[in-house]
Amino acid sequence: MQAAGSANHRRLLIFLTASVLILAAVLGRGVWNRAHAVAPKVAAAPIAATLGTAAEVMLPIYALGIGNVEANYSVTVHVRVNGQLETVAYREGQDVRQGDVLAQIDPLPYRAAYQAAVAQTARDQATYENALVDLKRYTTLSETDSIAQQTLDTQKATVAQLKATVDLDRAQADAAKVNLDYTTIRSPISGRTGLRLVDPGNIVQTTDATGLVVINQIDPISVVFTLPEETFEMVNRAIREAQPKPLTVEAHARTDNSLLGSGQLLLMNNQIDTSTGTVQLKATFANPQHKLWPGEYVNAHIITSVRKVVVVDSAAIQRGQNGLYIWTVDASDTAQMQPVTVEINQDGKTVVAGVAAGTRVVVDGQYRLRPGAKVIATQAAPPKPVSAG
Repeated sequence: MQAAGSANHRRLLIFLTASVLILAAVLGRGVWNRAHAVAPKVAAAPIAATLGTAAEVMLPIYALGIGNVEANYSVTVHVRVNGQLETVAYREGQDVRQGDVLAQIDPLPYRAAYQAAVAQTARDQATYENALVDLKRYTTLSETDSIAQQTLDTQKATVAQLKATVDLDRAQADAAKVNLDYTTIRSPISGRTGLRLVDPGNIVQTTDATGLVVINQIDPISVVFTLPEETFEMVNRAIREAQPKPLTVEAHARTDNSLLGSGQLLLMNNQIDTSTGTVQLKATFANPQHKLWPGEYVNAHIITSVRKVVVVDSAAIQRGQNGLYIWTVDASDTAQMQPVTVEINQDGKTVVAGVAAGTRVVVDGQYRLRPGAKVIATQAAPPKPVSAG
């Protein structure tokens, strides 16, 4: 009986121990399941990005050069006779027309010389006319042999000599008149005066190196610029194809690239500078508002053609392992990568192939995107209008 009781006791102990282990296993599994429960999926938040729009525009294709503005004409006004400068008739910085009076030299000595030459001419003219009367009389007498032939010949020579004297007097009178006219100094060109280099009261001479004033013609005005040799063929071909119409050249400010003026190409120099690998060109510009100024450096754009193209902001172009691409955003605001072919990049715009006009593209915030991501636009950035020159 005692042995049977011990066996029952052991079976009960084993059962209780197994029950405790099973219960512990069940409770542990529940705790593990709660600890490792899968959270429900939450939709990703939209990614903020700056959007632009691919636009179809008429884009001027140009070659870019660095140029210097030059006066169409620049003249240093010198005196042509010596004397005392009496008056200055212009203001510094004044616009003058060709023929306007600029200054006056004391004319008295030159007027006296001219009057003396005129008087000398009149006196010799009277002597000449009297000799002509004598010659006519001698000729009549010679026909009746009433005068020696030598006397007639001598009178003919006297008349010729007096005629030459009168001609000389007239030339001297003309020269004196020219010198008198030179005492009034007139503008040789239309343009703008610079600083006054000589004040009234000074004695001026034809040998003075500085002159009285420098006049620059600034309307119209010229721009001389250079292009790299690599662009020569393109520009030269455009010149030939555009004839007889000249190519358009735009002058832009070096600081902010703002348009200062639009002009016409005058010439391409007749040789390439082998020392610099550049070719020199010259264009002329109407300059009524004087936006272009002699000595100013500008960016010169010579427009070789105008094409209808699709452009995007250059900031939209990205480079990946497979080449260039852009991020596009469809009607459901979903981002996708689109490979592109870049043709031209100028003025912050890039000409692309394979993109339809009106497509929304990401121009900022691309680094956070992935295909299929939702996009929220932070700013609309339509392309700037492109001038066709």
